[in-house]
Amino acid sequence: MTTFRQFLSIAALVAATQLAVAQTAATPPSSAPAAADTVPASEAVVDSKVGQSDATTEAVKKLFSQRFGNMPVQEVRYAPFGLFEVQIGNSLVYTDQGVNYVLDGHLIDANSRQDLTEARLEELARIDFDALPKELAITQVRGDGSRKMALFEDPNCGYCKQLRRSMEGIDNLTVYTYMLPILSDDSTEKVKNVWCAEDPSAAWDAWMLQGKVPAQKTCEAPLELLVQLGRDLQVQGTPAIFFADGSRVPGAISKAELEKRLK
Repeated sequence: MTTFRQFLSIAALVAATQLAVAQTAATPPSSAPAAADTVPASEAVVDSKVGQSDATTEAVKKLFSQRFGNMPVQEVRYAPFGLFEVQIGNSLVYTDQGVNYVLDGHLIDANSRQDLTEARLEELARIDFDALPKELAITQVRGDGSRKMALFEDPNCGYCKQLRRSMEGIDNLTVYTYMLPILSDDSTEKVKNVWCAEDPSAAWDAWMLQGKVPAQKTCEAPLELLVQLGRDLQVQGTPAIFFADGSRVPGAISKAELEKRLK
């Protein structure tokens, strides 16, 4: 997912190109330049009631996008600390009502020492766990299966194999594995062969834990649906872990951290 800084670089490049084109067809140098489209900072001050109105946030969203070369903005909302929170992909930045200034960084509550940006990003990353299409997953049940988690894994992902080893010995667990072939063409072939195996669960564990290459099989594997699901959930890499409360963790974590989150 493109970050704000990457979008900013793209916007700057587009602006420079447009400026060069405009200068080529410009009027004589004596012509006065057009006034900049800015809003005085004094006009950017808002109170919480104004900031919470849909009209205001929509206006900020539109202006922000325009200021940065029609940058795609997912959402703008009023933040209780007097700024507007702007969601761009998986990142957050902050601005005033006039979009005269942009803060790209983490906001910390000085009293509680809480990272407000991180907390908000975790909230935005949550999913409806029960809505996951379980028919696309390899389902493994250990013990009573009362604790649940979902994994997005590529068969050629070393960190996924590390995570699998960390999971050994964790009982009373249901694991929904979504095979996500994104690293290579070979990943696609392995996912297809595992999906088409007589026992996909055993075939997946044999490959991920023991390095036994899945036998070649032919069937209709839902490869496009798996890849699209990853896109819909903004899974940017493997492994990606989702827990029953909807929270997510990108990357492999230790057995102790897994147990902690499963509780």
